[in-house]
Amino acid sequence: MKNGKLWLVILSVSIMLSSCASAPNAVESSLDYESEQKMGLPMTAAEAPRAEMSEGAYEGDSSAGSSFDSTGINVERIVIKNASLSIVVPDPSSAMQSIVDMAEGMGGFVVNSNIYKTTTSQGLEVPIANITVRVPAEKLDQALIQIKALVDDLDIDVLNEDISGQDVTSEVTDLESRLRNLEAAEEQLLKIMDDAYRTEDVLIVFRELTSVRSEIEMIQGQIKYYRESAQLSAVSVYLQAKAAVEPITIGKWQPGIEIQKALQALVNGGKFLATMLIWLLILVAPLLAAIFLPIFFIIRYFRKRKLLKKSEEPAQKEKEKKAS
Repeated sequence: MKNGKLWLVILSVSIMLSSCASAPNAVESSLDYESEQKMGLPMTAAEAPRAEMSEGAYEGDSSAGSSFDSTGINVERIVIKNASLSIVVPDPSSAMQSIVDMAEGMGGFVVNSNIYKTTTSQGLEVPIANITVRVPAEKLDQALIQIKALVDDLDIDVLNEDISGQDVTSEVTDLESRLRNLEAAEEQLLKIMDDAYRTEDVLIVFRELTSVRSEIEMIQGQIKYYRESAQLSAVSVYLQAKAAVEPITIGKWQPGIEIQKALQALVNGGKFLATMLIWLLILVAPLLAAIFLPIFFIIRYFRKRKLLKKSEEPAQKEKEKKAS
């Protein structure tokens, strides 16, 4: 092989790699990968991909749905879903074990768990627990229902519930596109390696192959991580003991609960008023303006004409009087 031809091919491959490397990589900025490592997800082929991925799981099953892009191609939607709960239970230790059994029974696993004791203002020592589990994405709603079934009163003992989702379909599509380009570059370099005989040429091609292979493994690891995570959703639960938040009781009256209900009613009322205001500003106000503004201007126009006509009448009469 001529040295000039070799360098020309190497330069072409290098330009291809630079193009792949400089492509916008939303994966590296949208997620926190290190937190997922701590949660015990399977390691990828690249061991520690640079993609930063947050706690979450992708709904890669049929329930995630699909849509069509501008070219009419069916696109699988990949959605990251997180769930977190804060609940009050009679016994946090027992409730935590129930959550463990539920996750394992669904085919999931425990990421981490922690239980410790705290002292209430009345001097009572009570346990508090934190647990994070992963369950199949299609069973996330079922898992949340079973966790909330551990409380005595859904209206009072479920302190917080949050479910978030993020569509990362475009990021995965971008990774797969870059992977195809890198694999094409690797195939071309392997052909060059077969024809290279000089030690210098072999070393040059080997360095390029090593760089390409490293990029391929990293992207394969990221895609594999996405696909494996798509099967599981993360659920974090904070469990407080009932005794730690037991309301003050006077006879059979519990003013703390009444205050909580009143505050909840206040929040609900505020939300209702805010919703009504939004509808009024966005829908009702433009419709009223579209209907009444033309009427207003028409009435104003005729009123001006009437006033102008009245102001001209004395002058007209005076003119007629002089003419007669």
